[in-house]
Amino acid sequence: MLPRAVFSGVKLKIPQIILLVVLGAFLALLGFNLFSAQEPQIRKRVEHRYPVSDPQFFRSMSVLLGPPMLPGNRVDTLLNGDQIFPAMLEAIREAQRSINFETYIYWSGDVGRQFAQALSERAKAGVRVHILLDWVGSQKMDKELLEEMTRAGVDIRKYHALHWFTLDRLNNRTHRKILVNDGKVGFTGGVGIADEWSGHAQDKDHWRDTHFRLEGPAVAQMQAAFNDNWLKVSGEVLDGDDYFPAEKPMGELPAQMFSSSPDGGAESMHLMYLLSVAAASKTIDLAMAYFVPDDLALEALRAALKRGVRVRIIMPGEHTDAQSVRSASRALWGDMLEAGAEMYEYQPTMYHCKVLVVDGVWVSVGSTNFDNRSFRLNDEANLNVYDRAFAARQAADFEADLKRARRITYEEWMSRPWGEKAKERIFALLRLQL
Repeated sequence: MLPRAVFSGVKLKIPQIILLVVLGAFLALLGFNLFSAQEPQIRKRVEHRYPVSDPQFFRSMSVLLGPPMLPGNRVDTLLNGDQIFPAMLEAIREAQRSINFETYIYWSGDVGRQFAQALSERAKAGVRVHILLDWVGSQKMDKELLEEMTRAGVDIRKYHALHWFTLDRLNNRTHRKILVNDGKVGFTGGVGIADEWSGHAQDKDHWRDTHFRLEGPAVAQMQAAFNDNWLKVSGEVLDGDDYFPAEKPMGELPAQMFSSSPDGGAESMHLMYLLSVAAASKTIDLAMAYFVPDDLALEALRAALKRGVRVRIIMPGEHTDAQSVRSASRALWGDMLEAGAEMYEYQPTMYHCKVLVVDGVWVSVGSTNFDNRSFRLNDEANLNVYDRAFAARQAADFEADLKRARRITYEEWMSRPWGEKAKERIFALLRLQL
């Protein structure tokens, strides 16, 4: 007979005791993993010392945060799946030497099959194809697509797949959206590989998003960001002319590919956003899928409003894939609305854009949301561009989205039902994890 132990009158067998110990250890590790990243490293507000137009801002972005802003880039703006997916697939089919692809969401469906077929065809043709999928974000992907690509010679890895020895990294996901072909053409933005992004945001089942095609010296920085995470999961360094060919100017835009991760400077993305907001002297336009700012970010936005900056923010409305995030966000709007911020909810469908435009010259686009998960928990990557013409294009798209969004006034926010307020307050308590 197995020995027993008695706890508060309940007799337990040794296997049950071991199970309880293991379960307790798991819960303790899980709790540590979820909440250990709560203490911010940036503790004080970033002050307004110079405007975006000041050369010091350009230097700070290049030197204080890095990598450097590089001249000679071309960036094409792609709206919604009808423009985004054909451009990405065309670049994949034209690749001759290498394809590096990192994404958070890769789901099954027509779009997923099209990418799997294109990537498989290139691998069969001798192109070196590396795919890095987030383990959580790719859970809806059919096993058949993975097997098809693997048989074709595609090297597929999962980022922080669930194992007992990876529990301490369970809350760290790669949210980066990076595609680099032959080291010459890169793509980044907000889009995932799923049917929800197809079409042109024509109804609630087809999401609104923006993606960007990059050529020029900054592509090497995008490739380096992919290489950083590929090295973590595979131990392999992707180097040489197949990945980093000689750089040459392809346009006129100064740009940088800015990345962050919890084990390699998570606060850098947070600081980049804070510095951008702090340097604003005229306008801040923020198109954001998930807007749940921490206290420092809220303080920076309120300070901008106080010095006369026009702040406009577009977020998802009732059509959202994360109602909890929307609730947590709405709980935080009061002081900003009272201070004069213009808050809008996009009406036709899920709004998944991630675009910041400051003073009509500084633009940051990519995978990063304005929330703690992007600032401190996820691996993220943004393309930053310093150019008035490029900023004007993003501002025009922002204005077009405004026409399909509804402004929320302070009076409306104050008069929402008590049940709604209570729900929002509850979710706001979890905002450091959203």
